[in-house]
This record gives sequence, structure tokens and C-alpha cells, in this order.
Amino acid sequence: MPRALAALLRHTTDGELPALRNLSETLSAVKPAGGDSWSPKEELGHLIDSAANNHIRFVLAATEPEMRGLPYAQNAWVDLHGYQEMPWTTVVDFWYQYNSFLAELVDRIPAEKLEAKCFIGTSTNVTLGFLIEDYVLHMRHHIDHLLARPVVTAYPAPATAKA
Repeated sequence: MPRALAALLRHTTDGELPALRNLSETLSAVKPAGGDSWSPKEELGHLIDSAANNHIRFVLAATEPEMRGLPYAQNAWVDLHGYQEMPWTTVVDFWYQYNSFLAELVDRIPAEKLEAKCFIGTSTNVTLGFLIEDYVLHMRHHIDHLLARPVVTAYPAPATAKA
């Protein structure tokens, strides 16, 4: 199962990289009207921040009896990192490299650890396996959105898919 989850992450990042690289610097910096939403640069930056937070969660869940972690202030993280001022290629390349690194990590997680209990903030527990799948689903949702695809992956998954 860890190999399948690692393959899912690799397949997603490898498959999305060409579309992300094809987005121009100009379009990557455009914020939706109203100014309270992220530009594609900031949205992909949010996925880098998600990778950083989930990196820690994956390691703790794989090495401890259970993982207890904090949620993170996603808007504050995006603002502090300044993704809007970075070159689009820098954001894309770092997103890709970080997720390639995470895929290697997931591949090394012992299969039995995928059942480790994970608590984030005050949420009910989920398994590490669920957390990894949810991470990829979250990524697909945001990439569909930032690339303005006609169909955006639903996130979070319907309750029946989480059971």
C-alpha cells in the first residue's frame, strides 16, 4: 500500500507538471476579482506549505505510536512566504521537487504504519493512509482550480468516501 500511495503522488505531480509549467508568469500572478482569493502563484505556494506540514505529519505518524499535530494558518503562511513576488518557475520547481521528495518518503513507510492514528487540531482521528490520500486529493483540487479547469476535483471528499 505505501508503494501505491507513493505512485499516486508521483503520478499526480508528474502529470500536472507540464500544465503548471505552461502557465505564463503573467497569468500566474493574477488574483481573482475582489482581492480576497489567491493568485495561482499563491495557491501553488499554499500546496508547498501543505507539503511542509504534511511532511512532518507523515514522519511523526510513521515513527511514533500516533501523530498529534496542529492545524496551520494557511493565509499567514502564504503571505509570509511571499509567493506572489517569486518567479512562477521557482514556485513550480520547488512544488515539484518537494512532492518528489515526499513520494520517496511515502514509499519507505512500513505498511502497518498506514493504520497509525493521526489527530490534527481538534479533529477526530484518521489513519496515516487516509492522510496521504487526502493530501493528494487536496493537491488535485487546488491544481484544478488554479489552472481554471472546467471541472474541479471535489475537496474535501464526500463523507461516504472517507469511511
